[in-house]
Amino acid sequence: MSVNQQAHTGPPYGQPQPGYPGFQQPAYGAQTLPAVPQSQYGAYNGPVPGYQQPVPPQGSLRAPPTSGAPPPASGASHPSGHLAYSQFEHGDVQNGIPASAAPMQRPPASQPFLPGSAPTPVSQISTFQQYGPPPASVQQLRNHMAGMTIGSTAASAPPPAGLGYGVGPSSYPPSTAAPRPPAMAGPALPGQTVAGPPSSQPNHVSSPPPPPPPSTMAGLHPGPPISGLHGPPPPTHPPQPGYQMQQNGSFGQMRGPQPNYGGAYPGPPNYGSPPGPPPPPKRLDPDSIPSPQLNELPPQQKPRHRIDPDAIPSPIQVIEDDRNNRGSEPFVTGVRGQVPPLVTTNFLVKDQGNASPRYIRCTSYNIPCTSDMAKQSQVPLAAVIKPLAALPPEEALPYLVDHGESGPVRCNRCKAYMCPFMQFIEGGRRFQCCFCSCVTEVPPHYFQHLDHTGKRVDFYDRPELSLGSYEFLATVDYCKNNKFPSPPAFIFMIDVSYNAVKSGLVRLICEELKSLLDYLPREGNMEESAIRVGFVTYNKVLHFYNVKSSLAQPQMMVVSDVADMFVPLLDGFLVNVSESRTVIASLLDQIPEMFADTRETETVFAPVIQAGLEALKAAECAGKLFIFHTSLPIAEAPGKLKNRDDRKLINTDKEKTLFQPQTSFYNNLAKDCVAQGCCVDLFLFPNQYLDVATLGVVPYQTGGSIYKYAYFQLETDQYRFLNDLRRDVQKEVGFDAVMRVRTSTGIRATDFFGAFYMSNTTDVEMAGLDCDKTITVEFKHDDKLSEDSGALLQCALLYTSCAGQRRLRIHNLSLNCCTQLADLYRNCETDTLINYLAKYAYRGVLSSPVKTVRDSLINQCAQILACYRKNCASPSSAGQLILPECMKLLPVYLNCVLKSDVLQPGPEVTTDDRAYIRQLVTSMDVAETNVFFYPRLLPLTKADVDSDSLPAAIRNSEERLSKGDIYLLENGLNIFVWVGVSVQQGLIQNLFGVSSFSQISNALSTLPVLENPFSKKVRSIVDMLQGQRSRYMKLIVVKQEDKLEMLFRHFLVEDKSLSGGASYVDFLCHMHKEIRQLLS
Repeated sequence: MSVNQQAHTGPPYGQPQPGYPGFQQPAYGAQTLPAVPQSQYGAYNGPVPGYQQPVPPQGSLRAPPTSGAPPPASGASHPSGHLAYSQFEHGDVQNGIPASAAPMQRPPASQPFLPGSAPTPVSQISTFQQYGPPPASVQQLRNHMAGMTIGSTAASAPPPAGLGYGVGPSSYPPSTAAPRPPAMAGPALPGQTVAGPPSSQPNHVSSPPPPPPPSTMAGLHPGPPISGLHGPPPPTHPPQPGYQMQQNGSFGQMRGPQPNYGGAYPGPPNYGSPPGPPPPPKRLDPDSIPSPQLNELPPQQKPRHRIDPDAIPSPIQVIEDDRNNRGSEPFVTGVRGQVPPLVTTNFLVKDQGNASPRYIRCTSYNIPCTSDMAKQSQVPLAAVIKPLAALPPEEALPYLVDHGESGPVRCNRCKAYMCPFMQFIEGGRRFQCCFCSCVTEVPPHYFQHLDHTGKRVDFYDRPELSLGSYEFLATVDYCKNNKFPSPPAFIFMIDVSYNAVKSGLVRLICEELKSLLDYLPREGNMEESAIRVGFVTYNKVLHFYNVKSSLAQPQMMVVSDVADMFVPLLDGFLVNVSESRTVIASLLDQIPEMFADTRETETVFAPVIQAGLEALKAAECAGKLFIFHTSLPIAEAPGKLKNRDDRKLINTDKEKTLFQPQTSFYNNLAKDCVAQGCCVDLFLFPNQYLDVATLGVVPYQTGGSIYKYAYFQLETDQYRFLNDLRRDVQKEVGFDAVMRVRTSTGIRATDFFGAFYMSNTTDVEMAGLDCDKTITVEFKHDDKLSEDSGALLQCALLYTSCAGQRRLRIHNLSLNCCTQLADLYRNCETDTLINYLAKYAYRGVLSSPVKTVRDSLINQCAQILACYRKNCASPSSAGQLILPECMKLLPVYLNCVLKSDVLQPGPEVTTDDRAYIRQLVTSMDVAETNVFFYPRLLPLTKADVDSDSLPAAIRNSEERLSKGDIYLLENGLNIFVWVGVSVQQGLIQNLFGVSSFSQISNALSTLPVLENPFSKKVRSIVDMLQGQRSRYMKLIVVKQEDKLEMLFRHFLVEDKSLSGGASYVDFLCHMHKEIRQLLS
């Protein structure tokens, strides 16, 4: 990091940037600071008034520019001392980095610079080679990670207030070459241990880390331990595994003060309080982060230090800043290539020609023009598509367009549907396709004149010409066998074996169905649902029920020949609920009684699906099977399974077999189900291994869902199960769906992830698709793109609605294209990138050893960040970690994926859990993966009981917890309420209705309803979070120092995990080392 700061003149903070009218987005540290007059900071990149420029280091490649230097032109790059965060995530300012892949950057014209003498990371390392005596103070720590610049060091990027390198509030006179006095000398602070992966850990540190608050983002500095929860104090003799000290006394990457280097980052910006005294200069030295395996030093040479986690990027701060900056204005989709607000921000969408981010999110909104550039950056180009996403009440559902018998207007060649990007020519008589450029005649009934700008005069009256998302009513040509479909059917199939009856499950399901059948999904204004229902019970044999409305009592028919499944009745099996209400109620009363004394413990499974499939075939309709199942199907029948659970396979080459189905029987069954439009939702209630990897094949490939309630107990789990069942039965769902993604010339869809079946390379087929499911699509170049025309995607979904109407739902999105890598990095969306990477890795475990999958993830991310460092960041010491502004959370989130149960299971995680999570994540949307990998942690004791707002979230680390407080942690599947051992008695009384900590019950599955403000507030927070998630989360009360606390700690993803995953700090150091190896 060179320290020659350059004085630019530039617009004052917060002013809209040229090049993007009216779109203003302050960067990560750009808030004005309370109690500090704004003028103190001067214009962009200007020196802070009253502080002199540090003298450049000896041997620096550049002289400082003259004070009147103009801002660099768009081809210029920043001098290296600059900045931590780029203001311009959204393409507001052209960065102008040369398109060539060479690391050399063009300096501002006012700087003398020898072409060819671009400072390469390798040549700079030599400057750091001599070290003085080992410093015995915490000072070396500070000098340690000074280089962690986070942000894009790109042309004309301002240092955030108080955050520049080399210039900034500092109470010392400018140094010539003398080091400034250290702020803290002396022995290490107590409790500052080196967190690091165990020495036995393979060289790919992995763990789910959360980033710290952005308050101190750029240099890492040691700080006193946070009061509150601590683990046991570090032992003094046996060394803790972790980054070992070097012989010269430097910790990992940190070495003593470097000769001839001026001060670095002057201190974190002070949000909300007057600037405090700056920490001393800090520097992250290039060669010293050892791999997580180094363990060769004797114990007495390992003094313990730690990096301040507040000095590394914080997810909480990034989320908070985005909410403040982008939550108040609606997101208008009229502009090409706009990056939407984060999924954690609450915002309104106005569709003006591009699909809402609720339907489609991309990993980057500015994609490289060439495949070479895409390969160089290694940033995957992908879209996460949720075609039937539910919208908030204030946003309009897609309009339904009916073109009558002629059907939707399409391109003759590529069959793309009419959309806002089609170009009308020859006075409106023909249109040119925006995807393949073919010219097509406009049908006479669709003709309309053009105005003086070339737009049709009915532009605003037609949703398909003015909106990004809309629906067409499909004609009979879009239907199977050229006939309109019948309304779909729901078949409820209940396991009545000994376990299911004894646990009370059968009675619970029957009671619930009596009322739930009145809430089947229906089209808009229909009086009642068109969906018909049927009932089957099973153990080793199947029982079908005739519930025809003319019967006084239901009739039962038994099929015991499960090897050749057939449906013993047609008339009376699938019925309308309102017509057969009394017969159905009578059946649901009788089922629990009929099987009350059963002794049958064995079950079948495949014949149950076959029975449902045959029933739908006979009725000539699509539909959904709701199967409630309790045990491994070991009874003699097709699809019979054996117990193959074997934990000894973990971390071996055979581990992948645990994720693969035992038999190909279920893959063939799934294919038949998709052909008929038979979707399967599976509710599992296991008390032991039941092979989710195999049982889940049919639900997964038919677009269905799996719900799992291990060790189901009526009193604690019924509420969660019933909520899931209600939502699953009521939610919007499309049947017999086919989705195709078309792209403009230059890119094409090459890979797909999600719960579906593919019989060819282009069509994604789903027997059912609900409002929670996403399909992730990866794109690759097959030609060059142009910056002028950009790139287009059109997702077309053909499906049958729950009323039996055949429809086409269309989503369009236009993206920018770039020839500069900096533009790609400035328009990425890290949350979407992590969603894609997790799905890619979770598919990888089916065919590769888990260690290989983890290593390739780490390597790809290191390449993404190294490419940025080499081509977009201004030249600086190799000891600096420089992250792009919109990717600064990539390391923390990636570590969370690496530490997840699928890629790094702890001893308590079962094989079924891993298979379940693997399938679940594969069809999650971006908001779900975000909270799943980096859970939300809220201090309940800080909640304002008089307001509707949530308390401010905190970072996922044990040191953030105070034993006098109560916290809530949610990850989309579970809600933990953690109670500190010193919480005031009054709070315990108010929340749990007991008088002391010891009386709080671990068995609570809901919070008691108490009439006091704190109880009401906490319950309203829980209800609000439950409402945001697609599944009902299990509530678990955890008392500090209780046995359940181990489970809770697993979700504190910034800390080291028990299964060997690295802490966030360690993983960041490890990533830095990987990046430097790639650069050298």
